[in-house]
Amino acid sequence: MELAPAFAARAAELDETAELPIENLRALNEAGLDVALLPVVHGGGISFRAFGQVLRIISRACPSTGCLWLMHMGAAYGLVTMSDEESARYYAAELTAGKRFANALSEPTSGNMFLVPLQSSVPVDGGFRLDGAKRFVSGCEIADHFLVNTLVDGIPNFFGVERDETISFVPIWDTVGMRATRSQLVSFEGTVLREERRCRPSSGEQTNPIEVGLAFLSIGVAEAAFEALAAHAGARVIPATDAPLSHMQWVQFAAADMHVRLQAATLLAERSLWLADLRSPTAHTAAVEAKLYANQVAKEVADLAVRVGGGSGYLRTSPIQRHFRDAQAGALMAYSVEVCQDIVGRAVLGVS
Repeated sequence: MELAPAFAARAAELDETAELPIENLRALNEAGLDVALLPVVHGGGISFRAFGQVLRIISRACPSTGCLWLMHMGAAYGLVTMSDEESARYYAAELTAGKRFANALSEPTSGNMFLVPLQSSVPVDGGFRLDGAKRFVSGCEIADHFLVNTLVDGIPNFFGVERDETISFVPIWDTVGMRATRSQLVSFEGTVLREERRCRPSSGEQTNPIEVGLAFLSIGVAEAAFEALAAHAGARVIPATDAPLSHMQWVQFAAADMHVRLQAATLLAERSLWLADLRSPTAHTAAVEAKLYANQVAKEVADLAVRVGGGSGYLRTSPIQRHFRDAQAGALMAYSVEVCQDIVGRAVLGVS
């Protein structure tokens, strides 16, 4: 992808400043990638398989940009595909025009169960009033629209919410990695969830980009870490042997192992996209399995990069330490590795 080199060139600075990559996000919109995944009737039509490859390339260049774009697309895609016809056209037009979308789903007390809200909204004229908070809302400070979930009469519901004066942000984001996502806490104080923006109940058959995309976010980070590892190993000459570090057998063996693991993680993730394109009911389970393995592989590859990089890789001037920090994030994102293990373990053992 032609945009990737410029994204990669800005990644270290964005990590240092923890500023949103607005220029990158604008470039993705201008290239038509925001609209590409929407249904054909709304101007899109690319496959999930193509979407995954684009996300992998973006995430390899700048994982914060990849994460923000994935969350943006997940919220926008969800609102377009779950809304009534009039609202769907409205959200598709807003996305085309470059408006920003964010997911406001995770609650401070809900842990990883972001699809099971605990906060209730109460009826008011024209809809429902929400008083509460959502955490880890990536890119919230520049969002025009939020996908929000809440309990209505004890039942989880999704709403599209436009930004207004009742929505504010609590600056909690000072993290180790993925720093430029600025995933702040969002406060809703008397925010009205309009009835006409209530989404249809999910059939459970529709795949969301986030569900199948998170594995590719970790794969992109792992590929960047592996590239940095290989570059350092090829350039670092060991005085005792007068040969590059890449000639040492332990480095070759470890690199081979990580290469194969990364290939396996990629194939597993691509399988979930293939199933999503087929609208298979097994796509969800496949996506959980792919995320579980990709998260673990990203951490393993980044750890090896630090070992190969040695003291030089540990310096803040080295991209290796940045890749290591970014690699930790995927395993913490919902569903976390532990929740994925629980889901997969229950399935394979037949536990209800």
